[in-house]
Amino acid sequence: MNLFKIYYLLIDTSNQPLSVALVKDDKVEAEINSNEKRNHSAQLMPAVEKLFESASFTKNEVDAVVVAQGPGSYTGLRIGVTVAKTLAYSLDAELYGVSSLKALAATIDSTSEDDIVPIFDARREAVYAGVYRYERGELVEMMPEQYITIQDLLAYLEDRGAHPLFVGQDAEKLRDHLQGKVDAQLPHAKVMTRLITSPVDITTFTPNYLKLSEAERNWQNQQNKS
Repeated sequence: MNLFKIYYLLIDTSNQPLSVALVKDDKVEAEINSNEKRNHSAQLMPAVEKLFESASFTKNEVDAVVVAQGPGSYTGLRIGVTVAKTLAYSLDAELYGVSSLKALAATIDSTSEDDIVPIFDARREAVYAGVYRYERGELVEMMPEQYITIQDLLAYLEDRGAHPLFVGQDAEKLRDHLQGKVDAQLPHAKVMTRLITSPVDITTFTPNYLKLSEAERNWQNQQNKS
C-alpha cells in the first residue's frame, strides 16, 4: 500500500441511486451520483472507468475498495459487492464493507442534533432502518439496523423522545406515514471513507441483506434453479 497517500475507490449501488467516487486521503478526486432508473449492471463499470478519466491516479494505484454492503435491493447489492470484490482482487487492494444505512446517515452534516433515521422501503408498511446520532463528530448507533414496521419504528422514536430526521429517497416517498422531518438525500459514496474499520476477506465477503422481500426471494430461487 502507498506509504504516503491512500487511494480509495468507493461504490454504493444499494438501491436505485448509483454513487461512485475516487478519494485521495480526504480529497475527493472524482464522483458520479445518479438516480436514473437503469440496471446497475449496465451503469457501474462505465461509471468507474469514467471516474479515472479525471483523476490524478490510475486504477492500478488504488489501495482500497470500499462498498456499501447492505441492506438494500438484492440485485443492487449483489452487483455492487461482486464488482467491488473483483476489483479489489484484480488490483491487489484492500476491501472494506460499510453499512448502506450508515453511509446514508453520514450524508447529514455532523452539526445535526437530531436522531438521524436512514430508511429504505421494504414494502408492506415496513422499512430497513437504523437510528444514529452525532456525538463529538462521530456517528453513533442508537438502534441496531433492522427490518421493522413503520409503526414499531415510530413507537421506538416516540419512546426516545428525540426529534427524528428521516433520510433518503424512500423517506420522501413514505413522508405521509412518518412523523418528523424528511431529507430526501441521495447516497454519496465519498462519505464512506469516514466509516471504514477493518478490511474484510475478499473470498468470504457477502452482502448484508437483513431480510429479502418476497419478490427478491422468488428471483433468487429462480436463479438458483437455472
